[in-house]
Amino acid sequence: MPKALFYIGGVNRGIGYVAKAAGKGIAAFELDLDTGGVEPLGITEGIDNPTFIAIAPGGHALAAVSEVDGWNEGLVTTYEIKDLTAALRYLNKQPTRGDYTCHAAFDRTGRYVGVANYGGVPISEEPNRSFAIYACDEDGRLGALTAEVAHQGRGPNASRQDRPHAHCIQWTPNNRFVIVSDLGLDRLKIYRFDASSGTIEDHDEAVLPPGAGPRHFCFHPTLPVVYCVTELDCALVTMAFDAEAGTLEAIASTSTLPPGGHDGASASAISISRDGRHVYIGNRGHDSVARFSTDPQTGVATCLGTTPSGGRIPRDFAFDPTATILVVANQESDCLTLFRYRPETGDLDPIEPAIAVGSPTVVAFHPHLR
Repeated sequence: MPKALFYIGGVNRGIGYVAKAAGKGIAAFELDLDTGGVEPLGITEGIDNPTFIAIAPGGHALAAVSEVDGWNEGLVTTYEIKDLTAALRYLNKQPTRGDYTCHAAFDRTGRYVGVANYGGVPISEEPNRSFAIYACDEDGRLGALTAEVAHQGRGPNASRQDRPHAHCIQWTPNNRFVIVSDLGLDRLKIYRFDASSGTIEDHDEAVLPPGAGPRHFCFHPTLPVVYCVTELDCALVTMAFDAEAGTLEAIASTSTLPPGGHDGASASAISISRDGRHVYIGNRGHDSVARFSTDPQTGVATCLGTTPSGGRIPRDFAFDPTATILVVANQESDCLTLFRYRPETGDLDPIEPAIAVGSPTVVAFHPHLR
């Protein structure tokens, strides 16, 4: 029976946006893709608030950020993943050049790691960089800082956009550009990337509606399209993507909530099915997963409805490598909920029971099956 390995990060020391810190570290699980059964494989402790984790394209290494109140810099820590055993071997760590480090990603070769810093300390304090990039060796051990940028500006939402708030960093599929979404600026900033040196050059930006608050984004697997979830106005934005020119342009936007909206809701995670037919968005507060179909020619997303997330505050979710099952991290219910994906309709069928895990904030699957 095919089985998938995945890791859960979460909150294990107090931080403002979580009611209680119930996590213990980075938890590993095995998922049976036939039955939907989940087996815990152990927890790697000795790391503070691993609220986001990323796995290298080859599956040999894992990077985890530490997002901690009161630190002027977060940390990014890398571990070796040995032979799909789920055990993590500590490699090393680096300061992230900014605070409230909330996202990490490997470049497409696995030779660089980027981190995004949401930023909460006064803008006048050092180092206050919005994002940073580090070289790493073939094992995943972090090396020299190769690039860093401090975004400037603010948005119209006084309580959430008083300063730059980088929230996601990703490399384009051709590895020629780095894109950073900034919730505070209503922009996706695009940088030209030199893979031989790890350095960047300012290139372009995509501007979203004032007060939208772009959070995370993903690439369509076959079409020249990027999907961006905007946290503050709870929308999914379809963007035309020119891979050679390194440009993005918004072409459509649709709400992630039912008609009439929902007071206090904020959008969170985004994930796309392996065939690109469906996109999913998390709605915190409404506590649902919004389902979208995509046009096979234009890629424009259309909302199909919402599915209850099975817990409070669905902060993150991810598909297994076969896109058979979606695992949802319900931050305030201390649980994971699983859903079987129906490719014909985009529906999500709940798989019982929920899996207990403290304050989960991120789901990351290993790219290879066990």
